[in-house]
Amino acid sequence: MTEGQVLEVGRQALWVLVQVALPVLIFGMVAGVLVSLFQAVTQIQEVTLTFVPKMVAVAVAIVIFGPWMLATMVAFMVQLLSFVPR
Repeated sequence: MTEGQVLEVGRQALWVLVQVALPVLIFGMVAGVLVSLFQAVTQIQEVTLTFVPKMVAVAVAIVIFGPWMLATMVAFMVQLLSFVPR
């Protein structure tokens, strides 16, 4: 592999990382913002209240997007292994 090919594979790996991580991060962030808004409106300042909804949101995101995330990573791995000389 040339230097350009290695850099291209690295760029593609970072892009796949962003694609796979983004749905889970967005679900967690939205859950955190909603819980924070709820806490601000009701003046409940319980630290542990934010933990459970975020965990549930992340679990839901993994269940919803899990097959797509796995397919994306497998497709990238197949493409990556095609560069390996026989």
